[in-house]
Amino acid sequence: MNRALIVIDVQESFRARPSWEQIADPKIAEPVNRLVRLARANGDLVVWVLHTEPGSQSVFDPAQGHVRLLEELEQPMPGERVLHKTSHNAFTTTNLQQLLTEAGVRELVVCGIRTEQCVETTTRVGSDLGYQVVFVTDATTTSPYGGLSAEAIIERTEVVLRDRFARIATVAELEAELGTSEA
Repeated sequence: MNRALIVIDVQESFRARPSWEQIADPKIAEPVNRLVRLARANGDLVVWVLHTEPGSQSVFDPAQGHVRLLEELEQPMPGERVLHKTSHNAFTTTNLQQLLTEAGVRELVVCGIRTEQCVETTTRVGSDLGYQVVFVTDATTTSPYGGLSAEAIIERTEVVLRDRFARIATVAELEAELGTSEA
């Protein structure tokens, strides 16, 4: 195994926020589930990451009960790690790098919620750490922010990451490359 799927912040906390109504893809679990099935079929490591803000009394405070994977997601199998982070990227406040190193992982496939925030930041840090990163845009989603539509934010994220920090791919492209498809 030299590849890992990192599922970032696909959690009920986002659905509990009023901005969920504006999210670009409220059915984000569907493409993420396809990636999870693909990773498992290929013997890749699957790592689940949840964002937490303990003591904040927000939807990201574990005490509020929303810091859990979206209900419709494939659930972690035995041996798949669920990490809890308190930073924007999945490396800084977790032992993700240690897990990846111990497993011999050299390539990361990333997906999740907040295309331009936690998923992009994890991609950049992963690239800086020497991983080959595949950013699966259609398995990410976000909401409008700062006067930009969600679609504009997603497009901007692809532009700034492409060929500098990551290879940009779709779920279907990875299915075709790795020999598994939904068809």
